[in-house]
Formats: sequence, structure tokens, C-alpha cells
Amino acid sequence: MKKVFSEEDLIKNLSLYYLNRHLKKKPIERYHRQIDDSQLHDRDKYKKKAEILLLNSFLHHFPEVQFENLTCESPDFIASFHDKKIGIELTEVINHLEIKKIESQLNKIFRQAEILLEQEDTSKFRGVYFLEFHNLSKIDLLEKQDEIVQNIRKCIRQNKCSGFVKKIRKSPHRRNVFITHDFTMGLFDELASEKIIGLIEKKNEKFPYYDRSVDECWLVIVSDMNSLASRYTFIQNKENLQEIESPFHKIFHLENLCGNLTNIK
Repeated sequence: MKKVFSEEDLIKNLSLYYLNRHLKKKPIERYHRQIDDSQLHDRDKYKKKAEILLLNSFLHHFPEVQFENLTCESPDFIASFHDKKIGIELTEVINHLEIKKIESQLNKIFRQAEILLEQEDTSKFRGVYFLEFHNLSKIDLLEKQDEIVQNIRKCIRQNKCSGFVKKIRKSPHRRNVFITHDFTMGLFDELASEKIIGLIEKKNEKFPYYDRSVDECWLVIVSDMNSLASRYTFIQNKENLQEIESPFHKIFHLENLCGNLTNIK
């Protein structure tokens, strides 16, 4: 049987691991198979899988939505809903741009440590490791990259915190070594409504270029709660979102962890 998730997918995106382990296989499994069977380049297949994964919580709110075209570009997906042809444009809102840069560098470090541990003994170290660090600056991540990689490797091998690593916990996984950041949400970690409004305005400019064969075009703005850079606890000045003007027929903000959905338009 063809694998739904390739080893490359699982190494690149921890969210795919969570899906593989926790979420219902259908309909996401079926959509991933369709993407695998498409003519897209492997990189584009991975991108589409990650995008449809972000929409998993969205499908709980709209179980009648059936995707018809998973590989289009403008908009990202075409679906059917109540006898209508719906275009769905997906975009992620980044709450902390500087953290996004740090997170990206951390992920590179995690991948290096994962490779070293798997080369040493995959069966011994396989699992998901959640690491909490003492204060790490962007400069540290750039200038001490090799040192941090070896520090992480040593902590996992010895199952003991030292150096940069403040805390470590492990969750089982049957095949691979995964390393990710263990984070806590700030009590007052707000997402400014202006960031959402800014995204809507940018998408408004592109609206005339979307597929005109659809009956409606929806914009889904996602906060990826598995990402340090996207997480938030509340939307600041949420009432401002109701004043936005847009040619999109419907606009939603979705957080993909608990599936909370805000109907903006």
C-alpha cells in the first residue's frame, strides 16, 4: 500500500506527524493520496499537503465541503459546497516576525541533530523530543549552531539537560527522531487585528486574478498554533475585523489547534 506520508514529509513537518498519529485519516488521508497522485513537483506536493493539513479544523466546521481541485494556484483549492463551486484561498498570519526567523533557524538545528541521532541508532533514539532552552538569541543560533546541535544530541543521548537545554520531555514515535520546541503560551499574547486586516487587504488586490469559474471565493486566514511565530491567546481589537471591506464572499480566521473559527465576513 502506498504511504500517505513519505519519510521526507515526516522529517520536514512535525505537524504531519501529529496528523499521522492523532487525527482521523479521512478525508485528509484521501486528499493527501490525491496530491501524491498528481503531476506536481515533489516540493509542491509537500506544500499542498501542509496547506490542506492546516484546513483540517476548517473541515470540522464545514463537513459538507468536498475538494475537487487540490492542485490549483489561484485560489489554492476549489471545492463544492451546497451545489456551489467554491474557491478557497488560504493564508497564514504570522504573529511574531522575529520569532519566525528564530524558529526557522531552530528547525535547521533540529534537523541536523535528528540526522546525527538517526545515523547513530534510530531504534534507540526514535521518538518526539520537546526541548525548552535557556535564552537563545538569533546571534547564538547563527554563531553557535554546531555547538547547539552537539548539545542537543548529548542531552538526548544521556536523557539529561545541560548547556543550552533547560528542559526535555519525550513522546513515543515508531519510526523517526523528531525534535521540536516545547513552548508555553504567554498569558497576554495578543494577535493584533491590524495584522489580519493587512493580510485581507493584500489578498483583495489579487482577487481579480483568481479563477472566475467559481460561484464564490472564500478567504481562510489561519493561525498555525503548532508554530511559535503564529501562536496567540486572543485577538486584540477583534471588533475592527467586522469593518473590513472585501470582494471575497466569505472571510474566516481559524486557529488550527482547537479549531476556533471567527467569521469575519
